[in-house]
Amino acid sequence: MSPRIYHHPDTGEIAIPRVLFALSDPLRLNMVRMLAEQGETDSIDLGPDLPRSTLTHHTSLLRESGVVFVRAEGRKCMIRLREDDLEARFPGLLGTVLTGYGNADDDCGEADA
Repeated sequence: MSPRIYHHPDTGEIAIPRVLFALSDPLRLNMVRMLAEQGETDSIDLGPDLPRSTLTHHTSLLRESGVVFVRAEGRKCMIRLREDDLEARFPGLLGTVLTGYGNADDDCGEADA
């Protein structure tokens, strides 16, 4: 049995509209947050309660947009953020998005003074 091979865009092919679309979904954004905190992770740990088809759809979209790198390790599908590639293409973007995502929960329910 040959190992699974995944296509990843080269760094120069990573496009901002695709990255922003990938990060616009709350589920995918949470997956990216988890990867930023935990490092390389088995895909199943990113959505243990999700149907396999849903998990595959979201991780594939993240991979095709250039946000993550996926590799097969036996039966596992290991995923990591392409932090260096994203930083090279769009400096500060990932950090800004993740910081904003973290602050979104803090702002919920607060009234302006």
